[in-house]
Amino acid sequence: MVKHVEPDQILVKMPSLRAVKSFVAAAKYQNFTRAAEALCVTQAAISRQIRELEASLGVELFKRAGRAVELTEAGTIFYDAAYLSFVNIAQAAQRIENSDKQKQELTICCSPAFSAFWLSSRLPSFFAANPDIDVNVVTTNNFLQMEPGVHPDVFINKASDPREGYHSIPLFYDLIFPVCSPLYLKQHPEIATLEGLQHTTLLNLSPYGRSQIAEHVDWGVWFNSLGMDIDVGIEGERHLFNANDYNMLIQMALNHQGVSLGWHQLVAPMIEQGWLVRAGDAEARYREKLHYLTYSENKKDNEAFCTFKDWFLKCIAEEPTSVVNAT
Repeated sequence: MVKHVEPDQILVKMPSLRAVKSFVAAAKYQNFTRAAEALCVTQAAISRQIRELEASLGVELFKRAGRAVELTEAGTIFYDAAYLSFVNIAQAAQRIENSDKQKQELTICCSPAFSAFWLSSRLPSFFAANPDIDVNVVTTNNFLQMEPGVHPDVFINKASDPREGYHSIPLFYDLIFPVCSPLYLKQHPEIATLEGLQHTTLLNLSPYGRSQIAEHVDWGVWFNSLGMDIDVGIEGERHLFNANDYNMLIQMALNHQGVSLGWHQLVAPMIEQGWLVRAGDAEARYREKLHYLTYSENKKDNEAFCTFKDWFLKCIAEEPTSVVNAT
């Protein structure tokens, strides 16, 4: 039994696209002759198509005065909608025609801090060497709960094989030490000692919004790694500022507002440029807290991914905490 389809009223009532195309050209140039030249047809063809369109719509679209034409109010309304529609159609057609020539794309997911302090300064060299590859970066601190429709090709995170269909490569471990601005250290020389640090303003990274809380390091964890407890009770609250935005904490440190923990791979460039300094020599190495390059297995032979992976691992191998050469 054949099932009959109800007529699509939008398509049924749609004017002739050829007529609309002639109208858009005439409205754009406000001259039938120039419209005919633009479409490589005769002026008579333009005039005929527009008369048919006006008859179909039941309104005049142009005010005619000799060779000059001017849009009526109805013509202006129709032109605005029709021109935008043709622009969208033309762009879609161009994308389809160039589909074989389009750049390759990779979507990379990492933390906002890694994106801002590590990736952004190095990607220009990748783009310069690989102009045929586009990179989309998605940032989050909750790698285990991506937004619907977001399917990164690559994760840079602390979870090894966090989801089915992905494989992980170990990158580097955490080396963490206190950092502040040169001015803040000059004004508070006592922070060069662990005891002095406990009596200054500590900019603390809170775990809120993070999926891997077990991997989280804050001032309490850091001091404990060095065999000390930090007082975060009533007496110590005035010295502790909490935020789950690491970018904010580093900006506050740059603005001489306290001492933040510095992850070497993130703050090393700012130390090299003199924007930040280490507050003392104390540091904690967390060799068990590895970061990974996690990639979709269906991308393992993808040319763009392989190019990015080789470049990325070469950059990571230069990090003093890198484990790339050991794998």
